[in-house]
Amino acid sequence: MLIPEATQKMIDFYHGNLHDIAHFLKVYAYAKTIAELEGVSHEMQERCELAAILHDIACPLCRKKYGEAAGHLQEKEGPALAEAFLAELNCPEPLKSRIAFLVGHHHTTVGVDGLDWQILLEADFLVNADEGHATGKAIEAMLHSVYRTKSGRRLLESVYLRGRIAE
Repeated sequence: MLIPEATQKMIDFYHGNLHDIAHFLKVYAYAKTIAELEGVSHEMQERCELAAILHDIACPLCRKKYGEAAGHLQEKEGPALAEAFLAELNCPEPLKSRIAFLVGHHHTTVGVDGLDWQILLEADFLVNADEGHATGKAIEAMLHSVYRTKSGRRLLESVYLRGRIAE
């Protein structure tokens, strides 16, 4: 029951900011899809989905506090916000801690210590590549340097690279 509650609460949290709402919902859809295709456990599936829902929780604060929401700022401010958000949903402690960790590392591509982190990176980039108008070369570079799951690689290729020539 945490997923539907967290989704509604996150939509409310963004106060009608359509970009932020659409972004997290797209990342959530990709993370859910990748995790399901990878056949992860129920517990991992829940972690992946919750992390995707909450991954950009720091964006409004960062925009207000710093005038921007760069990835390193999101990673700095996000974990505490995620912990507080999940505490209000009575999320169990080990799950809450791991999601806060993932929120604090969702732009960090080195030291990836779990499939949940890998799936979040891949899902977020799938959306960011479109929103940021990434070049074919940048997408191919991510495919070779960051993508590790079979499902994430297939999605990235299907969405961005199939039938295209790198720019």
